Amino acid sequence: MNLNLSTPLQLIGRSAEFQRIVEVLAQDGDLLITGVPGGGRRTLVRGAAQEVGAIVLEIDCIRATDGERFVQLLAEAISQNWQPAKVQDWVVKSASQFFIYVLEGNGGKLKLLRSPNVKADAFNQQLWQAFELLLELPQIMAIDLHKRVVLILQSFPHIRSWDRNGLWEATFRREIKMHTHVSYVLIATIAETSNHSDETNYPLETVQLPPLAKDVLAVLARETLHTQGLTFDSRSKALQLFLDAVQGHIGDAMALIRRLQTLCRPDKLITEQDVEQAIAGLLQDLSITFESLLMLLPANQVHLLECLALDPTDKPQSKDYIQKNGLSRGGSLQGALNGLQHKGLIYSAEQGYQLALPLLALWLRQRLS
Repeated sequence: MNLNLSTPLQLIGRSAEFQRIVEVLAQDGDLLITGVPGGGRRTLVRGAAQEVGAIVLEIDCIRATDGERFVQLLAEAISQNWQPAKVQDWVVKSASQFFIYVLEGNGGKLKLLRSPNVKADAFNQQLWQAFELLLELPQIMAIDLHKRVVLILQSFPHIRSWDRNGLWEATFRREIKMHTHVSYVLIATIAETSNHSDETNYPLETVQLPPLAKDVLAVLARETLHTQGLTFDSRSKALQLFLDAVQGHIGDAMALIRRLQTLCRPDKLITEQDVEQAIAGLLQDLSITFESLLMLLPANQVHLLECLALDPTDKPQSKDYIQKNGLSRGGSLQGALNGLQHKGLIYSAEQGYQLALPLLALWLRQRLS
């Protein structure tokens, strides 16, 4: 396999998925992209949006802790990508009751208006009206700029923590679906599916990003390192050690490649010891991040994650596995499995409940051994 280094990174091993996303966006379709953190979901969508000449509006739904914050983040994304005079004109003509445009430096920020004395019920009604009005703006913006607009919603399922009856999600999807120049892309973990009650009315094209094949990552690693005069020693198991460590995860692979570029002198053969040293240094740098992640997880999810790292299995609900690892039976175990899948930390039953972040798996095994 030959790799042209002028090929954008998002296309390496993902050309079929990339082409499908481009086709859907070009046809005013909407998408659900599932994968694991660091697996290249956002990079792929940004590249596809660029390919169809679209303006990208990104919203990190983890920051959308309630409806008000969701509206504010959407307003900011729009105002950062449209001329200040156009945003100001829209506010004056259509939205002065709900929004204010504040000039800041070379641009400005579209902000929700909120009276300090307004009662909760009245504010909620005002917020909903502002939300519905704001959903019309991407289409207005697209027509004005003669371009498509693509709304990328990262970690989209997070809004369901406060949108319990699904009203905000359904309204968003319905309104954007009506726009001829606007598409939306939901970025979610592998646990997310498109089988929701409103799929008949607002269909979503689902694109899953599985781990990259070993031969693809091998070529990527070889060619990228070769640009700095670095080569894996073919007499050693250095390349195999690299591939075993990253398990098809593009984010972990690129992090390890960068570490090797820093660690090794140009025009040098990369040995097993070099790869081991690079992995050890990377795990040390990531240890605080991984420790923080474990502290945020419920105890039963931490225990299950540690068990799956030390003792991988495709049958964690089996009686033998439960007894061997001191796991809780029934609903508690299934709840922990679902929780880890929704966080993108393990794959589903189809992939044998493997840990989705290879370097986290390595770190856990090192920490527990």
